[in-house]
Amino acid sequence: MQTNENQTGQYAFTIIVPVYNEEDNLARLEEKLGKYLPQSLYKACVLFVNDGSTDDSGDRIHKMCGRHSDFFYIDMVKNGGLSVALKAGFDCCFSEYVGYMDADMQTDADDFNLLLPDLNRYEFVTGIRVNRKDSFFKNLQSKIANGYRRMMTGDGVSDTGCPLKVMRTEYAKRLPMFRGMHRFLPALILLQNGKVQQIPVRHYPRLAGKSKYHLWNRLTGPFIDCFAYRWMKKRYINYQLAASNLN
Repeated sequence: MQTNENQTGQYAFTIIVPVYNEEDNLARLEEKLGKYLPQSLYKACVLFVNDGSTDDSGDRIHKMCGRHSDFFYIDMVKNGGLSVALKAGFDCCFSEYVGYMDADMQTDADDFNLLLPDLNRYEFVTGIRVNRKDSFFKNLQSKIANGYRRMMTGDGVSDTGCPLKVMRTEYAKRLPMFRGMHRFLPALILLQNGKVQQIPVRHYPRLAGKSKYHLWNRLTGPFIDCFAYRWMKKRYINYQLAASNLN
């Protein structure tokens, strides 16, 4: 974990973009993020997390960051998955707020401005994908997985898989770390007594690259992880200090 403040501390909002083998989407992503940052409601930067890509994504990210003073990157030694990439991004973030979006261009960075205003009243704000452009089978899997997760966690979130979220960084840094964490972000924020809000956002079809999700990691994996969350919920430590003389 990085403990010394870095350049992200000069911004109010950091957008984390986990990337794994998305070379064909990065040019469009660079253009979209480059246009969004001047329009962001808060002074914003982008932190790419290259999650052990084996294609040309890493080199393209480095070049993108060389062209944009508000773009930064970290390279993972090996691929760890979305939860690992997010955890690394949270650990390296020192802005007041942090959010994330996928690199697949199925959501729009402009929609961060729909989520950010509610951070005045909520600790976590997540998008809800409306008019989803995925296949019928993929949408069905997602609907089943979301329904089961809501039943098991009681988080009340209808679309936890939406890859467009913002939160207060202090809460993100306290999230318990485990694989599959990204599916339980709202529930984990609730464990910290944080408040969660949901806002409709746009959704687009994937035009390039391949989805990293399939039947196993969309249904079977989350089914098992729900039991891990229920175990954690009963044993989670949450405290507040009343006073201290520490300097």
